[in-house]
Amino acid sequence: MFDALTDRLTGVFDRLSGRGVLSEKDVAEVMREIRVALLEADVALPVVRDFIAKATEAATGEAVIRAVKPADQVVKITYDGLVEMLGGDGEPEGLNLSLNPPTVILMAGLQGSGKTTTAGKLALKLVKDRKKVLLASLDTRRPAAMEQLGMLAEQAGANFLPIVAGQSAPDIARRAMQAAKLQGFDILILDTAGRTTIDEAMMSEAAEIAKISTPSETLLVADALTGQDAVRTAKAFLERLPLTGLVLTRADGDGRGGAALSMRQVTGLPIKFLGVSEKIDGLDAFDAQRVAGRILGRGDVVALVERAAQELDMAKAEATARKLAKGQFDLEMMADQLGQMKRMGGMDGLMGLLPGVQKMKRQIADSGLSDKTFDRQVAIISSMTKAERKKPDILQASRKRRIAAGAGVDVAEVNRLLKQHRQMADAFKAMSKNGGKGFGQMAKMLGAGGLDMGKLGQMAGGGQQPTPEQIEEMAAKLKSMPGGLPKLPGLGGGLPPGFNPFKK
Repeated sequence: MFDALTDRLTGVFDRLSGRGVLSEKDVAEVMREIRVALLEADVALPVVRDFIAKATEAATGEAVIRAVKPADQVVKITYDGLVEMLGGDGEPEGLNLSLNPPTVILMAGLQGSGKTTTAGKLALKLVKDRKKVLLASLDTRRPAAMEQLGMLAEQAGANFLPIVAGQSAPDIARRAMQAAKLQGFDILILDTAGRTTIDEAMMSEAAEIAKISTPSETLLVADALTGQDAVRTAKAFLERLPLTGLVLTRADGDGRGGAALSMRQVTGLPIKFLGVSEKIDGLDAFDAQRVAGRILGRGDVVALVERAAQELDMAKAEATARKLAKGQFDLEMMADQLGQMKRMGGMDGLMGLLPGVQKMKRQIADSGLSDKTFDRQVAIISSMTKAERKKPDILQASRKRRIAAGAGVDVAEVNRLLKQHRQMADAFKAMSKNGGKGFGQMAKMLGAGGLDMGKLGQMAGGGQQPTPEQIEEMAAKLKSMPGGLPKLPGLGGGLPPGFNPFKK
């Protein structure tokens, strides 16, 4: 969502970095470029004016003008301004869960904003936190809206209020409240009806439901791709409902990101969640510092560690590591690595989380590496027989033509994949020699920052999620490692956390 803004700001700071001392004229020029970048990203004009005024005042101070690296100071000022704009540097605002259950969470928003899907995603998050969740659909107008929420509840492992035909939304709310109390639910999520545009009937109904349910949280779900329309929608809902927070959906889209940067300032409401994919688990807690870091190309190592913890398959990782320790790396294993990378967000998703990668985007694009490339490679491997995946040396011209036809690619692409696999296999074979000396060196590199990868692996293997404090600690150690992040062999894995194939 912020790619265009990140590119513009990265360009501004790159030009600034070559200057030894900054004059007030230099600062004014930089601030003008930042102003244009924010406006092009669809940030509201009053928000931009306030941001530039504060940043200019801070950047023209004596400490910056006389600094050894004034460009770094300006980057820090911009980062601090973005953090403040997005909600401040305090702890991310979580949900206000009542001490006297059931806690009622009311979902509001326009039709098409992803409100019902977000209700299901939120239910999954709460179920993972060991909460007993009841979902209730109050959308009596949109066809199949209730059935959709019922399916999402099943996917999330939550309960769903049975549908009673002909009931009005307020009556459904009363029935849901009663059911939640009698059956001992911790959380009740009410999904209200939406419209394509704001109208009095929708607002009145939502206001009545809010009075009946007295929600602890009233979350407005807004589509980030609608830009400043999302800000106007939020202001209109705020006038009629006791809103406590915002959820921005489609944050993985190619919108300009201005809505996210404007909504906190304009409405005064915290952004609590970002919808980052269409999947049921595609809902991330919003953190101003982490989002600001991604906008400035610093990446988000914390999110990277979180994804690794969620997606790691310990049994498969240990089996893979045993084979790698013997110098074995067949095409079946390569397909597993590609699949793991896909599950963690694919090339684009992972690159956006790594610090400094923004500057390498052109080189990565020129190299031809993309999610589509990986999809084609998986298709090629899937077109092979089991024997061919285990022993690629048997692939002669006729077999390659059959595989290419089955995958819908040219024979040249099959050859490129086989060459890539051979290079990776040779690297693993070299690392496995001398009792696995190469793997030992890599393990030392991982241990250089004191990172307890074993603990992370045990948690993931046992279905236990690391606490936010543990994830922050691991991410901080990753960032501080000598030489930056370790370069693991393969595309998506390497040795599993805590595994030592040479231990007797």
